[in-house]
Amino acid sequence: MSEPRRPIPPAEEQLELLALGTVDLTERSELLERLSRSHEQQQPLLVKAGFDPTAPDLHLGHTVLIEKMAQFQRLGHDVVFLVGDYTAMIGDPTGRNSLRPPLTEAAIRENARTYTEQCFKILERERTRIEWNSTWLSRLDFRDVITLASRFNLGRMLERRDFKERLHEGRQIAMHELLYPLVQGYDSVQLQTDIELGGADQIFNLNVGRHLMSCYGQRPQMVLTMPLLVGLDGVEKMSKSKGNHVAILDEPDTMFGKIMSISDELMAQWYPLLLGREVVDGQPLESKKALAAALVERFWGAAAARDTLEWWNADRPPRNVERREVASAPLFKVVQLAGGAQSGSDAQRKIKGGGVYLDGVRQQDPMAVIAPGSYQLRVGKLWVVQLQVQ
Repeated sequence: MSEPRRPIPPAEEQLELLALGTVDLTERSELLERLSRSHEQQQPLLVKAGFDPTAPDLHLGHTVLIEKMAQFQRLGHDVVFLVGDYTAMIGDPTGRNSLRPPLTEAAIRENARTYTEQCFKILERERTRIEWNSTWLSRLDFRDVITLASRFNLGRMLERRDFKERLHEGRQIAMHELLYPLVQGYDSVQLQTDIELGGADQIFNLNVGRHLMSCYGQRPQMVLTMPLLVGLDGVEKMSKSKGNHVAILDEPDTMFGKIMSISDELMAQWYPLLLGREVVDGQPLESKKALAAALVERFWGAAAARDTLEWWNADRPPRNVERREVASAPLFKVVQLAGGAQSGSDAQRKIKGGGVYLDGVRQQDPMAVIAPGSYQLRVGKLWVVQLQVQ
């Protein structure tokens, strides 16, 4: 038996909550009108967000969007978690300054394998609709693609900031990259969505969806975008390809340790996006522990959060030790290659700061060559690997 629908609250009450933390809210007045009608008729809106499986794990950056989906869910609306298995073969050019090689079908299938389970760490399983855009995109023939391409102007496509920059600098834009916004927009046509969610860098693609829905005689979707979560490096947006991410499947010790490694400035940015509140002034260490514990609890439960926090406070090394093999090299390079630092300069900073240990001995010389052998490498309190230097 399906669960009874939740009552949909008044429009003004919904809008006040849904607008929190957003960057773009396209046609706010029209959204208010749709929310009003939804409340009066007690008919849910259809809300979707798409996720291309370009890496095997969802990370904290994805959760900013998924939490907003869950908010719509709690207000009684229907949500679609769209797996972009077909668009992933094209490769989203958003924010890229060069051509990205398309993924193979096998890689996409493997990456997507756990997506539809990971999302239920936030979304309600029985109230979430999972769709795969290969369902309709794989059925398009070449005539359909030509028709779709005819719905959009090339000049307008080249107004995209990343395309414009690459064109100005004489860098390549492949033809298939121009198709990406069109096929993403076509997803909205097929699903006939009321609202599409995306990161702030997706605003162009989401508005293409609005345009195409009009072209196909549908009422255009509303667009809501969320801020991009900056990654562990404090510079780039969180991304698995950049190695600056915290995966939601990271073990509790690993997740806790990664979060404790971020700067106080980055912590202040993460708090409102991940916890929905501001950091406590004057208490950076305790605030960081609270952030780490809250996120471990979200994905692993209260018992795991308490256990990991106690472990951290007791200043003990991690319990899940991975094995890594690297070639003999200066210490800073070994640390970087083993995964304990984002770059060589980051590794040198951590060594000079006293946060790097070999077999429990604090290291101070980044240029010291590490001879072949077996070592336990620890960076900070929780990041540790069993190292085999060849």
